[in-house]
Amino acid sequence: MVTHAIQISVRPAAQADTQQLANLIHFEPYVHRHLDWRPPLEWIGHAPYLVAVRKNNIIAALACPPDPPNIAWIRLFAISSGYTPQAAWEELWPESLGILKQSAPSISAAAIPMQGWFRLLLERSDFRQTHRVVVLAWRAGAAVAPVSKIQAVIRPMNLDDLVAVEAVDTLAFGAVWQNTRSCLELAYRQAAIATVAELDGELAGYQISTATTMGGHLARLAVKPKQQGKGIGYALLSDMLAQFERRGAYHVTVNTQHDNLISLSLYQKAGFKRTGEEYPVYQYDAS
Repeated sequence: MVTHAIQISVRPAAQADTQQLANLIHFEPYVHRHLDWRPPLEWIGHAPYLVAVRKNNIIAALACPPDPPNIAWIRLFAISSGYTPQAAWEELWPESLGILKQSAPSISAAAIPMQGWFRLLLERSDFRQTHRVVVLAWRAGAAVAPVSKIQAVIRPMNLDDLVAVEAVDTLAFGAVWQNTRSCLELAYRQAAIATVAELDGELAGYQISTATTMGGHLARLAVKPKQQGKGIGYALLSDMLAQFERRGAYHVTVNTQHDNLISLSLYQKAGFKRTGEEYPVYQYDAS
């Protein structure tokens, strides 16, 4: 435990902190939450997950456990009123960074700041912007290109597919965007529609989508690199949209990187249009 002159201590979060952390997350004005399959409170027990405490009250929390092992997304940064984001960051980030450096010889931290105050803190701490995430939306009735006949068979995903799904995910995405099997299992269990494409006896691609109040959100779509260009991704996408439309959904969203031209072309082919929303991605090389 580290004790400071102004009677603030920094320690790992514990299960006994759950209620205080919930209050911090839901009722305080300065809160960054990563868009994650696992809620912030479920990361308690995974390091680093630190809290700043004054007079037995939690006044700030920072969680950035690595998952996958070499990527540490900032999953939670929350500050109580009466304590500034800058002061909280200066208390929690250096110690979190030290823990991250001990956990792996080569590790990167990452964040998608939705608010300007958090973006400024990241920039002051040598995080650099590496990408922009753009949002696209599809509406029922949009003009779409027809689906070409493909050899792949599309079917519902099941738990036994997750080993192969993880292998596709690892091959299809760069390190910062990869999902571990435990994360993919959480995504599968929360999915409204999850399908796979099989080609020549092996799993060639998959998609996982969630339900929203307006329709759906395509959370994950990947095709094994050697099978790309065969219409598999578009077939998975079209099948997902058709399923949502049959359910009465009229609005489906998806996010992708601004420079992922292949994905952008695929979504636009299916009738998705950019909404104008963009979010920066920041990374810090902690190695």
